[in-house]
Amino acid sequence: MRIWWLAIVVVVLCTVTEAMSSTSENTGNRDNEEVIGYGYKVKWAHVGGGTLSAMLQLLKSSHVYGPDIKLLSLTASFETNDRLRIRITDATSPRWEIPTTILRRRPPPPPPQKPPYQQHPNTTTTKTTLTTPHTYLLFTLHHTTPFSFTITRKSTLSTLFDTSTTTPLIFKLHFLQLSSSLPVSLSHIYGLGEHTKPTFQLARNQTLTLWNADIASTNKDLNLYGSHPFYMDVRSGPVTGLTHGVLLLNSNGMDIEYTGDQITYKVIGGIIDLYVFSGPTPMTVMGQYTTLIGRPTLMPYWAFGFHQCRYGYHDVNELESVVAGYAKANIPLEVMWTDIDYADARRDFTLNPVTFPLDKMQQFVTMLHNNGQKYVVIVDPGINTNASYGTFIRGMKQDVFVKRFGIPYLGEVWPGPVYFPDFLNPATENFWTDEIKRFRSLIPVDGLWIDMNEVSNFNTSTPDLGSILDDPPYKINDNGMHRPIFSKTIPPSALHYGNISEYNVHNLYGHLEAKATHAALTKLTNQRPFVLSRSTFVGSGKYTAHWTGDIAASWDDLQYSIPSILNFGLFGIPMVGADICGFFGNTTEELCRRWIQLGAFYPFSRDHSERGTAYQELYRWESVATTARKVLGLRYRLLPYFYTLMFEAHVSGLPIARPLFFTFPQDVNTYSVSSQFLLGRGVLVSPVLRPGAVSINAYFPQGNWFDLFDYTRSVSVSTGRQVTLSAPPDHINVHVREGNILAMQGEAMTTQAARKTPFNLLVVLSDEGATIGNLFLDNGVDVTMGRENKTWSFVVFTAISTNNSITITSNVINREFAVAQKWIIDKITILGLRNQNKVKAYTLQAGGRMFRNHGSRLTTNTGKRVSRLPPCLGYNCLSDPIDPVNNPEIGMSPGCFDK
Repeated sequence: MRIWWLAIVVVVLCTVTEAMSSTSENTGNRDNEEVIGYGYKVKWAHVGGGTLSAMLQLLKSSHVYGPDIKLLSLTASFETNDRLRIRITDATSPRWEIPTTILRRRPPPPPPQKPPYQQHPNTTTTKTTLTTPHTYLLFTLHHTTPFSFTITRKSTLSTLFDTSTTTPLIFKLHFLQLSSSLPVSLSHIYGLGEHTKPTFQLARNQTLTLWNADIASTNKDLNLYGSHPFYMDVRSGPVTGLTHGVLLLNSNGMDIEYTGDQITYKVIGGIIDLYVFSGPTPMTVMGQYTTLIGRPTLMPYWAFGFHQCRYGYHDVNELESVVAGYAKANIPLEVMWTDIDYADARRDFTLNPVTFPLDKMQQFVTMLHNNGQKYVVIVDPGINTNASYGTFIRGMKQDVFVKRFGIPYLGEVWPGPVYFPDFLNPATENFWTDEIKRFRSLIPVDGLWIDMNEVSNFNTSTPDLGSILDDPPYKINDNGMHRPIFSKTIPPSALHYGNISEYNVHNLYGHLEAKATHAALTKLTNQRPFVLSRSTFVGSGKYTAHWTGDIAASWDDLQYSIPSILNFGLFGIPMVGADICGFFGNTTEELCRRWIQLGAFYPFSRDHSERGTAYQELYRWESVATTARKVLGLRYRLLPYFYTLMFEAHVSGLPIARPLFFTFPQDVNTYSVSSQFLLGRGVLVSPVLRPGAVSINAYFPQGNWFDLFDYTRSVSVSTGRQVTLSAPPDHINVHVREGNILAMQGEAMTTQAARKTPFNLLVVLSDEGATIGNLFLDNGVDVTMGRENKTWSFVVFTAISTNNSITITSNVINREFAVAQKWIIDKITILGLRNQNKVKAYTLQAGGRMFRNHGSRLTTNTGKRVSRLPPCLGYNCLSDPIDPVNNPEIGMSPGCFDK
């Protein structure tokens, strides 16, 4: 985690003294007994040591949802120049908040102490402010009745968060409420998941519930598997595109009501721990947010290949036939997966001795590895209580299970009666690591898929009538029907290690399991782990990838997958995908064909289906197989680009799949685009999302865009607008924008084979300035990435076009690794030449040597803005790998163009 420390903090305290205007208490139009709360007033406030501290006193009691906390402490502090933290909690008693051992971050400021001075009796403070010369935000505490606070962007004086609404702060034992007004015509909100939504931008007038649950994601607008109380606000004024982010760091269940002009949090426990990230762009907000919660974990190179899974593969012979089917159809297959079918009576870390016997499974996994392929299996958290089951015996001996009434809590999942490991218990990580080690000694799986970890429970236990935790006074909208929160999960009154209630850590279970699984695989393999988790929380991207869960084989779910994937990019989990061709129900040939066209460009690309449904491997229909070869061919050519984007995510927090406004925040038309996305900053994916369509209306921001399947086809728009594109059944539109350089490799059946092919450089010239591209290279499995071990290379490509020449340069950091791998650039293709220009000659400079050519091996089609330079321009013509020494160049000398 990166923390920015200020060497000198200058605090400005602004005290405005004037006669305080009296403000009547806000009781609304309801009877007093129906008022949830009346708010608080500022008892005292002061600034010191870089922190604004205040004591808040209850104005009047209300017993709706329980008694109010009478005294609250408030602290506001700048943790960095662009991150403001506001913390409100009980001033007299400690309350639950996420420990720093779970989410590593700065400790909070010390509790407020009464200021050593007395205010003059004839003056009244109306506001107290906190800022420093180098911070971008201004915090203002308003001494009104009830009190409120605002957060303002200093550069524009725009208010980003404003609690002076008709709804005051409410703080009870098991109910907190905080509201902020929003400029309805200027504010565009994204995030606050996990939910299935038809649009990426949040629609107004809805309640978003956060309470992790095993609810199929084919259900719209319900609380799903993860909880991420973070939103990004992109403003369309006063300065178009200015962006900030807001996180309420709280692991308790909550409802978030969003009306467009106001956002209201209703939380059933914990504290108010609010972080505001100043931006000012979507990209900088992501950097600031993931600096706090942790950068996304590294993914092995092979994870960007194509994956195949199904719940319902009958035996190992069927797995072998699927692998053979892909090979026969000449469709890339990187990873074969198995759902719970492989396990003996569905128990973790076992093999069914009849259908998946050990000897045949070992032979199968060996075959995969010899092919350059990988194998991943599912693991559920519930440990079956069969007395002869080794994992259960060892777990009981080590006392690692969640308890209720002093004994392990008994639930039921796929293997029958189960106990659930308590991942808050320090002993559980050792237990979990040992079980994975024992299993991997039998079958060397390459990654683990952790499912059902919300936690899912097929039973609903009787609530503990002696505990308010199973039935708190405020009912969040669980499952869209205010379902009791003890339904189909571990009861909230159950206890974890340290007597921490499930009530407080329910939403953290999947996060903690992912953390333990990530640590186990890292320790056991000494390689970069691959973990896929269904349940997630703030910061889970530091440990795991994610898929969008149990969707249906429907056109709606195909379309909804795009907002879902974009949301998880905002949540700091960039390695995300949806079940290609759908999970529930029978897919169709057309739907599956269109879905692989889209799914080939998900960051995580996997076909997965439910047992009892029609098989949907990509070779089952010839038209789907043909399309799969085409789109996966492009994906595998783009593997270096995907991998470099993952490296960028790891070092800067940026998503792999991005909404259009990340690159074009000043184009307000991009704010509502939910049917397209960008890979990185310049590759635009525009899929068909409706049956029978052979054309689409796609939005293109300003610029020149080239079809990556056919460079002679392009779209040029002087301002952003909708463009009608042809989209025949076998085609998806994927375009690259001017100003980008893509380093690509050849098509292959595995990533291992693709990595051995030469590089092709695609240079898309820009009329607006420099053209750039990056390439990160390493062995694809090291635990660390881009660190001091030097087993990596990073290449920065630039191209500059002048009136009569183009200069392309490549600057390499740690060139020794690329040299050792003998990677070469086989071909450079230049797009975007002006129509009147014609390439006549080029000069290559590399390693201190120069090679000239006067056009005998050039092919040019300037009418279509294409100029293709042959292999002779690549380093292989000099038997050189990517080895630019001392800031070398690949250059075209002046005079290349015949004007």
